[in-house]
Amino acid sequence: MKYELKDEYIELFKLLKVLDLVDSGAEAKMIIADGHVRRGGEVELRKRAKILRGETIEVADVVIEVV
Repeated sequence: MKYELKDEYIELFKLLKVLDLVDSGAEAKMIIADGHVRRGGEVELRKRAKILRGETIEVADVVIEVV
């Protein structure tokens, strides 16, 4: 799945919400806090991590390419 970044960055929990991978921002924050999100192959626990173009985010079996 690709996400076209329109600004300089998007916060991680907002990315999950925008792509409809979660029902709410609160659910996105819980998934991140529980260690279910990988950023560039490493677990990312910061809910407001700034995601930039060229990064890859993995949630369960979904791979998001930020372009």
